[in-house]
Amino acid sequence: MRKLVALAFLVTLTTLSGPALAVTPEEQAACQGDAFRLCERAIPDERRVKACLLSNMRRLSPPCRRVFQRGPRRR
Repeated sequence: MRKLVALAFLVTLTTLSGPALAVTPEEQAACQGDAFRLCERAIPDERRVKACLLSNMRRLSPPCRRVFQRGPRRR
């Protein structure tokens, strides 16, 4: 079950900021802990996890916050 949750979370992060953002493994790692800490109830629903992380922007770790604040970038 934990592997399924982790897989769902990785899918969530790859769609984090839309298709224009190529999420690196480092960016995924930056937000994984925050998602489990702040948004565990939303997992595995990608939209709910993203909404939860955005609504908790002030509580995110600095590396995860940068993933969201950076905005879309070209591939």
